[in-house]
Amino acid sequence: MHNFIFGIYPYIALAVLLIGSVARYDRDPFTWRSSSSQLLRRRQLMVGSVLFHFGVLVIFFGHLFGLLTPLWLIELFGIGHGAKQVLAIVAGGVAGVIALVGGILLIHRRLADSRIRATSSKMDIVILSLLLAQLVLGLLTIFASLQHLDGEEMVRFMLWAQGIFTFDPNAASYTEGASIIFHLHIFLGLTILLLFPFSRLVHMLSAPIRFLWRPGYQIVRSRRQAPLPQRGRTAKELP
Repeated sequence: MHNFIFGIYPYIALAVLLIGSVARYDRDPFTWRSSSSQLLRRRQLMVGSVLFHFGVLVIFFGHLFGLLTPLWLIELFGIGHGAKQVLAIVAGGVAGVIALVGGILLIHRRLADSRIRATSSKMDIVILSLLLAQLVLGLLTIFASLQHLDGEEMVRFMLWAQGIFTFDPNAASYTEGASIIFHLHIFLGLTILLLFPFSRLVHMLSAPIRFLWRPGYQIVRSRRQAPLPQRGRTAKELP
């Protein structure tokens, strides 16, 4: 089971993530949205959403660069494994608490208000609950990491993550002997990736990045005082 979960399951989750997302966008484009309910409990939504998204984005990019950055590049900049682990504990801990508070506000809003609950799908509740559980597991890994501040355990997970993307047949062996809390954290993270195409999380792939370089102004309506000419008639012929 260890070899399956850490050596085969990652490829299943990533394949479903990729193929499922493409298939959903192609077959059901109108379901590709975040399904906002901002007209209800707007203040709680705004506070919870900002906290949750900020914390999750910090955690996501922290994991992305922390796990997939080659060891030789980190050593080239003279960053010790212990220092990197301490940075991950501090930054990840702060971002995790922020995201957890925001997530609790969001799920409370979704479950406590009967109108919002009525417009929520089962997958909305499931995926948000899994994300909260993942945040809790991530925070619990901090206590395990504090027992090994030499950074060696983090190196093992870096080798595992990079081994998955380089198709290392021995990738699963790098996680052997690690604390069970890390195993649960990885397994749940892979499960969230597996469910990604079937949830509202797909809207993350459609982030409006193009807004960063669009013009600073937009014409939403003309300032023309006279009515527009009708088809087949000139402006002078209009009353």
